[in-house]
Amino acid sequence: MNQQSRVESSLRYVGKSVPRVDALDKVTGQALYPGDLTRPDMLHLKILFAGRPHARIVGLDTSRALAMPGVVAVLTARDVPVNEYGLALNDQPALCDEVIRFEGDQIAVVVAESEKTAAQARDLIEVAYEDLPVVSDPRDAQQPDSILVHADRSSNVLKHYRIRKGDVDEGFAQADVIVSGRYYLPMQEHAYLQPEAGLAYMDGDQVVVETAGQWAHHDQRQIAHALGLPLERVRIIYRAIGGAFGGREDISVQIALALAAWKTGRPVKIVWNREESIRGHCKRHQMYITARWGATREGRLTAAEVEVIADAGAYAYTSTMVLGQVNLTCTGVYDIPNVKVDSYAVYTNNIPGGAFRGFGSPQGIFAAEIQMDRLAEKLGLDPVTIRERNLLREGSLLSVDTPLPPGIDLGRMLDACARAAGWSCVNGEWSRPEPAPASSPTRKRGVGLAIGFKNVGFGFGYPEDASVTIELHGEAEIDEAIVCYAGAECGQGTH
Repeated sequence: MNQQSRVESSLRYVGKSVPRVDALDKVTGQALYPGDLTRPDMLHLKILFAGRPHARIVGLDTSRALAMPGVVAVLTARDVPVNEYGLALNDQPALCDEVIRFEGDQIAVVVAESEKTAAQARDLIEVAYEDLPVVSDPRDAQQPDSILVHADRSSNVLKHYRIRKGDVDEGFAQADVIVSGRYYLPMQEHAYLQPEAGLAYMDGDQVVVETAGQWAHHDQRQIAHALGLPLERVRIIYRAIGGAFGGREDISVQIALALAAWKTGRPVKIVWNREESIRGHCKRHQMYITARWGATREGRLTAAEVEVIADAGAYAYTSTMVLGQVNLTCTGVYDIPNVKVDSYAVYTNNIPGGAFRGFGSPQGIFAAEIQMDRLAEKLGLDPVTIRERNLLREGSLLSVDTPLPPGIDLGRMLDACARAAGWSCVNGEWSRPEPAPASSPTRKRGVGLAIGFKNVGFGFGYPEDASVTIELHGEAEIDEAIVCYAGAECGQGTH
């Protein structure tokens, strides 16, 4: 037996199918999700939401809530040492004391001996508002004369990305056909099985927050910043997660929990109901995409011009990063010599847009693939044929003039998928299959094909790194290696 064979035979896990360490607890109901957590002497927390999209707070009276039996504390903005937080930038108050920018803004936190008491006391808080004009359409918010969601900014445009490749005017001059389209992609709710929940408590002088999330260190950083504490005094523990889908990259209840435990010195728990979850946490970005593409009569793409307007909502969340993805994917998986893209993330008084499955790619690919189908129809080409003639291939340059990495073979993939779906190819010309008969007169069947791509990690140059601690145990030989890391388990099997 050679050295490699001896090593392979001694490996306990590598190359073998290993049951997930959390699988048994999950299928038997023993796994603890954030809503299942409890500790002795535990308090309960409820949050007062603004309930209106844009307003100025002109009065806040918590006296009736504080006087209610069973209420331990009512916390407002004045109780937050550094009243700001955010994943990309600190543009959101932990608790609002001046301006409301969307109806899910948090005004006050009620801490009580029971959840029922906390909810009743929350309803006794009196807030006087001066309603302000509302901007809910990012296309309107983008205009120079729009009301400002953040008065300290000169514009509602949070981010503008540009791509310039070749000369689109020359590319359109070379085109025999040009198709234009406007595409609207609405907001989408994550609808986690386990709504936002968690438990916080003090461990000596350390605030511990047990919850479900995707970026433990970013949770830690934002909580520590808001509470004015050093990082080592905030600990994040992730429990079993009842759905993430990107939405838990941005925090929701974490700061309120940490603040309440820190101020009262007792364990504090919160579980949002479905209404609170929908009102208070981010959604998939709604986007407005305008596209103009040109091609020769042979079906070769000559130019693409695209504008993307993404609704960031009231605060930044992950908008700048999501926008970076749609900026790249809105021209599809195609080798286009002349490209002009302008993408905007725009503040509005809507619920903030955040990460959601695909991270911006689905919106961009949706528009790109419809453009390809419309070009095919106008040119009398099969949808597979026009795609095959324009696919990115190994060494092709993306819209940002960076080459594809080795091993990319979209051509073989397209061929296999098309044939599996019933397409046939004769002399390089593809033919779409006839769809099966519909099951009733009120239904129609169709056969379609689309191709997409998505970032690995963040992509587009965002700095990415990871670190682990490895402990080696043994004497003459290594008997055991322990790898410690902080990757969040979101269903992908990292645990």
